[in-house]
Amino acid sequence: MATPTPRVRLQAKGKKGEIIEIKTLAGHTMETGFRHTERGELIPRDIITQFVCTYNGNEIFRAELFPAISANPLITFTTVATESGTLEFKWTGDKGFTASHTAKLTVA
Repeated sequence: MATPTPRVRLQAKGKKGEIIEIKTLAGHTMETGFRHTERGELIPRDIITQFVCTYNGNEIFRAELFPAISANPLITFTTVATESGTLEFKWTGDKGFTASHTAKLTVA
């Protein structure tokens, strides 16, 4: 599977102390490992297992994902705008899956 380009949506500017909503999506089929082929062979598990977001190097959100999560998982969370900087988003998973994205946030 080719590494998809993750999507991240957040406002680029905010006021100090403002709550910022962040939406992320990384395209992935999320095979549970419980299904079988037509020949009865087990389809190996292939899921995103972890998502981490950092804000200027400090972890602000982490999620552990399991086979019950849908394909192309959408993750929504909030943070408080404290200072201008960079948000880094990292997804990791089975079979060496990795995806990352960065976004700038300007705080006035």
